[in-house]
Amino acid sequence: MEQQNGYKTISKFDKAVGGLLDGNSLRTKPTTMEEVEKTTGEAETFIIQTVRTEEGDSIIIKFVDVDGVKRIILPPKVSNCIARQKDSLTARARTNSSRARAKAMKESGQLPGFMKDPNWKQKARAALKKARLARRKAAAA
Repeated sequence: MEQQNGYKTISKFDKAVGGLLDGNSLRTKPTTMEEVEKTTGEAETFIIQTVRTEEGDSIIIKFVDVDGVKRIILPPKVSNCIARQKDSLTARARTNSSRARAKAMKESGQLPGFMKDPNWKQKARAALKKARLARRKAAAA
């Protein structure tokens, strides 16, 4: 709180948090995480809380280190961007591991599951033909 003319005023952060936590919002309990920097040995503490409002998910972060306390609210646009980036990295990691697994299986002489059936080519052609017919019927209707 700041002091002006003998009166205490509420900070912008506290007003914003009060607005987020008030009313019809869903929120998580604050989670405290402590991280020790490996290079310097200094401890850092993070207090993280997510609040869901009609506008989206906001993330409240309080960060404590040697220099003091830093407080920030990540708005819904930023939290959505973080979620998209995380999903993108997860998808890429899954693709890379699947490709590596398929390559290893091919090198060891294993066939993919669909190729283990001796009639797989005929079944694939029949499925494609059936799909084409369904699309033509849907377009005609």
